[in-house]
Amino acid sequence: MTANPQSKKLCVGIVTGPHGIRGAVRLKSFTAEPSDIGAYGPLSDEAGTRRYTLRITGAVKGAIIAELSGVGDRNAAEALKGLQLFVDRDQLPPAEEEEFYHADLIGLRAELANGELLGTVTALHDFGAGQSLEIATGGRETILVPFTKAAVPVIEVAAGRLVIDPPAGLLEKPEPPPSRDAQEQALAELDQ
Repeated sequence: MTANPQSKKLCVGIVTGPHGIRGAVRLKSFTAEPSDIGAYGPLSDEAGTRRYTLRITGAVKGAIIAELSGVGDRNAAEALKGLQLFVDRDQLPPAEEEEFYHADLIGLRAELANGELLGTVTALHDFGAGQSLEIATGGRETILVPFTKAAVPVIEVAAGRLVIDPPAGLLEKPEPPPSRDAQEQALAELDQ
């Protein structure tokens, strides 16, 4: 899988649940300024079969409150939980230098500085301490790499790759736990 910098749609938010009884929803916005999600015109589902006009009515911690066209009660709002909302790419401004749309990073080859393939970028996360790239590696589990200039010094979206300079210890496999026999022997030595 390779990144497609020309993807026609970008996910700008997700419905996280209903808000109140009149059909309002809580939205997690992926735009730089959360309330800007309503500035791009109608949003659609991933397939593009349903379109929603959005009206921002408020904000709560970590989400905005909005009304979506055609959603008139809590049951309809509840049914949309998990709905990803997309905007046509041409509705968004071009990314500035050193800025990237998340969708453009997904699928890039992650290489080490020596050219060795590490894996493929599968997601971008922010758990509160800064953004991290999730990289699926060949035979190993996925790894999380801090998405910083130091750890990811080169990003070439058009070439379909980025370079990882992993922090010390990130790629080293942990020591396996000692066997039960070794644990029992260590305990016996302590008792002496």
